[in-house]
Amino acid sequence: MVQLSLRRKPLALLCAGSTLFAGGMGTPAMAAAPLPAPEAAPVPVVVVTGSRIEHDSYDFPAAIDVVDAARIGNAQLRVNASEALVAVPGLVVLNRQNYAQDLQISSRGFGARSAFGVRGVRLIADGIPASMPDGQGQAATFNLDMAERIEVLRGPFSALYGNHSGGVVQLFTRDGQGRPTVETTVSGGSDGTYKVDLNAQGEAGGIGYVVDASRFGTDGYREHSAARRDQGFAKLTTRPSAASRLTITASSLTQDDTQDPLGVTWNTFQRDPRAGEIDATDTQVPNRTLAERYDTRKSIDHQQGGAAFEQRFGEDRLRVMAYVGKRQVIQYQAFSRGFQAPPTHSGGVVDFDRDFYGLELQWMAVRELAGGKLSTTAGIEYGRSVDDRQGYENFAGTQFGVKGALRRNEKDKLSNLDPYVQTEWAGGPWVLTAGLRRSSLKVDVDDRFLANGNDSGSADYSRVTPVLGALYKVSGGLNVYASAARGFETPTLNELFYSSGGGFNFNLAPARSKHLELGAKAQVGDDTRINAALFQARTEDEMVVDTAGGGRTSYRNASSTLRRGAEVSLESSLGAGFSARASVTLLRATYETGFGSVGAGRRLPGVPRANGYAELAWTEPNGRLSAALETVASSKIYAEDTNLERAAPGYAVVNARIQARQSIDRWRFRQFLRVNNLFDRSYVGSVIVGDTNRRYYEAGTGRQWIAGVSAEYTF
Repeated sequence: MVQLSLRRKPLALLCAGSTLFAGGMGTPAMAAAPLPAPEAAPVPVVVVTGSRIEHDSYDFPAAIDVVDAARIGNAQLRVNASEALVAVPGLVVLNRQNYAQDLQISSRGFGARSAFGVRGVRLIADGIPASMPDGQGQAATFNLDMAERIEVLRGPFSALYGNHSGGVVQLFTRDGQGRPTVETTVSGGSDGTYKVDLNAQGEAGGIGYVVDASRFGTDGYREHSAARRDQGFAKLTTRPSAASRLTITASSLTQDDTQDPLGVTWNTFQRDPRAGEIDATDTQVPNRTLAERYDTRKSIDHQQGGAAFEQRFGEDRLRVMAYVGKRQVIQYQAFSRGFQAPPTHSGGVVDFDRDFYGLELQWMAVRELAGGKLSTTAGIEYGRSVDDRQGYENFAGTQFGVKGALRRNEKDKLSNLDPYVQTEWAGGPWVLTAGLRRSSLKVDVDDRFLANGNDSGSADYSRVTPVLGALYKVSGGLNVYASAARGFETPTLNELFYSSGGGFNFNLAPARSKHLELGAKAQVGDDTRINAALFQARTEDEMVVDTAGGGRTSYRNASSTLRRGAEVSLESSLGAGFSARASVTLLRATYETGFGSVGAGRRLPGVPRANGYAELAWTEPNGRLSAALETVASSKIYAEDTNLERAAPGYAVVNARIQARQSIDRWRFRQFLRVNNLFDRSYVGSVIVGDTNRRYYEAGTGRQWIAGVSAEYTF
């Protein structure tokens, strides 16, 4: 499906364009010092996700990938995590072109049904959870401007991170160090898109600091999809003693009246991928779209802060982490039933204030045992969130898209208390790993709106999830491994909000899964790395969409599902400045037994059977100029459980990028140009799973360009 070879003519055009681009940006005489090449040959990669201690990913019995800072910022706006994660096997990261609903991220099929935000995949930033106790998270809170790397873990070992089944995406930001620097980046492109970023970093008096602020805006590719996002980030690092380290972080995300274009039917998508769905009940002529008539939009104000302290005792370590935050959201949805809303409906306006906090205690001990090294980590993690939540009608009189009468008023509390232990023994050619976590979730609902009946109640979920893994070093260039785990995935608060009969769905059960994985990691010569994995996950009580429409979605438990697949990734330095990277995922995700009108063998919606990425890049030896062609491809994606509705067709798009760098004395400059969807293909970028109104489809962008310049000064 994905090929590394490229036709000669596009490559020749790309190289010619690169030469012209570099000539316009500066001559070789401008470079006073050599610059690091952004496209480097494979080198050993150290990770902490999975093992919780520094570990060479090559020697860890799990599928784990690292996206470094060069890849995150490679001619990108650094706005969406999808920019950086597109090449990671096993992941499907879809940009909805809808900043009111965030990205759609799934790992080996887990999380694909999420209507908004991220569920089924654990999000972590600088060791602090970006997912709530129920597993729901927002990738928009990641600060990509200051990212040093992103680690992505899939498969059995993700069970050691709690209430989810699919994987872990963990972001690490850079530490402030060395002489103070100030950098500004200005970018712009198609559809009125722009971003301005200003940051500073350095070290003074033994305290490292990083400060960043940015503003992003766009008119949107789709109708009624304009957005503006302000982000801020600060990080302080210091060493109170030679054996200790203290890190303090603070971040913010603000979005005001971000427009929601909603999904569309297949006929509307074919007519115009940018268009919105026409509201045939509109009394205005011509009829407006649903998004226009109801002025669908969302505002977010999110702040959080955290601190982590680590004390070393030789090779042993104690780590204490605490965090606190606040999130305010108001969202205006389209609810076309208007005045005929049933008594149990919570209205078309969601308004909540969330306070959340948590802490983690962790002890790591290292001992010699049986001629090998035994590393053991034990810890306990606590998290809590409290929502003061209201719902309102989205009309007042004959005016739609405004806050009307109160329809919901409640306090929702979530909490988890999860102890865990993980141990690894490494000796000779063997690395043996075992772990155990007791995952739990407590849900309490205090319903204060009694006009439609009291819906207060609670639910408790808990399960022990064990993990086993073994890796064998066949030779210096080949490692093979196997791992297995039991997974646990509770309903999120959003999935508990409604039942088919109305009110909270306290009877919705958690999903339980069994995961198996076989893999190999090979280093071929000094320039090529290949990773491959076969995996299987069988899930009982899978949660699926029961009904969806009128601004509300309810869920039910299906019987069982089976996910079987394979991942392969390759990266290689080809010589003469050329490098190649490719990844392919094959996944068959089906219902093992039928339920309702869904027959056995039907495919899980939102999960492509195959997807892949390929890249051919070239970098000048001194690193001043680089260029690349990228291919992103996916097979068709079903949008609902019966697989009878039109699936979003498969697609392949080609992107091109060019980047130039120069340095003069204490200044460093960078310029980039990116063209996405080079051949202007029309395709469905993501689907809304199970929408009763059949408005499943969200268009991917046509041809788009982005250009940017940055300047950095070192004091």
